Amino acid sequence: MPQGQPSVVPDDGLTTRQRRNRPLVVVHTGTGKGKSTAAFGLALRAWNQGWPIGVFQFVKSAKWRVGEERALRVLGDSGEGGSVAWHKMGEGWSWVQRSIATSEDAAREGWEQVKRDLAAETYRLYVLDEFAYPMHWGWVDTDEVVSVLRDRPGTQHVVITGRNAPAALLDAADLVTEMGKVKHPMDAGQKGQRGIEW
Repeated sequence: MPQGQPSVVPDDGLTTRQRRNRPLVVVHTGTGKGKSTAAFGLALRAWNQGWPIGVFQFVKSAKWRVGEERALRVLGDSGEGGSVAWHKMGEGWSWVQRSIATSEDAAREGWEQVKRDLAAETYRLYVLDEFAYPMHWGWVDTDEVVSVLRDRPGTQHVVITGRNAPAALLDAADLVTEMGKVKHPMDAGQKGQRGIEW
């Protein structure tokens, strides 16, 4: 096991083991590519530990064939690591807006399902893919999200992805990574391609 040393050890009365096993809220945000990919990398680690995983896709179209979905479903069904449940919350509306009312309702329904699963401790890792968007757009109340995550029971880890993550979420998170774009093929007019974007 890696033996990294923290730069600060708080005087919180917890043992090293208790502090190490604290459940985390992780946020991957920013304009660069790789936010969801990084979250699915965490899901692979969680699968290897035998943790049940719940993936909730809030923005990407239910029609898209996401490569990580297939891989994680196969792994989840393999009988070796943890189980994997994949939930697509609506028809997708990240880059091409469809019905705003329908999408907003789907986002709210998705968040209600996440709340139920957190209360029931259904999963050990939750990937709330592109969930920063519904908060940024005001479809889901950020203060409620922060409160629910703060008060969640057990040892449930939550990773949230998406651009424009609200400041209150960033403040409440334990780990925040901001992905920045330096260069992208789309800048030169190249559309996304198989194996790279999906």
